[in-house]
Amino acid sequence: MPRVSQDHLDARRRQILDGARACFARFGYEGATVRRLEEATGLSRGAIFHHFRDKESLFLALAEDDALRMAEVVAEQGLVQVMRDLLSAPAPTGDAEHPADWLGTRLEVSRRLRTDTEFRARWAERSRQLTDATRQRLERQREAGNLRDDVDVDVLTSFLELVLEGLVSHLAMGLPADDLEPVLDLVEESVRRHRRTG
Repeated sequence: MPRVSQDHLDARRRQILDGARACFARFGYEGATVRRLEEATGLSRGAIFHHFRDKESLFLALAEDDALRMAEVVAEQGLVQVMRDLLSAPAPTGDAEHPADWLGTRLEVSRRLRTDTEFRARWAERSRQLTDATRQRLERQREAGNLRDDVDVDVLTSFLELVLEGLVSHLAMGLPADDLEPVLDLVEESVRRHRRTG
C-alpha cells in the first residue's frame, strides 16, 4: 500500500476544517450532523474521523485554528482589526475565502461556553493564544510610545477582549453593524497615548 505524503494529509485536514467551518456556521454545532459534515467536506465519515476523533475534537480543532489565525491578525494589526474584519464579514455562511470567516465559529464557541461545562474546560486550555497575542501587541505598542501609560496592559487587554465579545454578541443577535466603524475608532483611540499639544 503506498504511503500518503504529509502534504497530502495536511491538505486533507485543511479540506475537512474548511468544510466543517461552513457546516458549523450554517447549522450550529448540534445541527452539523455527520451527514452534513460529509456533504460539506465532500468526504466520508471514515475520512473525516481518521483525522479527528469525534465531532467535538473536530470543532475544537476548528476553533483553535481560527483562534490562531485571529492571533496572527492581532500580532500584526491589533485586536481592533479583528473586530473590523468581523464587521466586514458577510452573514456567517462559512465563506472560507473571506478573511473573517471565523465569525460563525466564534459565535458557536460563545454559545457552547455558556451551555457546556466540559467544552468550557477543554476550550480554556486552548483560548490563551488570543489573549497572549493581544497582551504582547499592547506591550510592543507601549514600548513604542503609542499606548496610553496610565492603565495597566492587562486591564487594556481585558477591555479589548470584552469589546470583542460584545461585538460578537451584537452580530449574533442580528443587530445592524453598518454604523459600528466609528465605535471601533473610539475603542482604538481609547487605548492610544494622547500627546499633549501646546
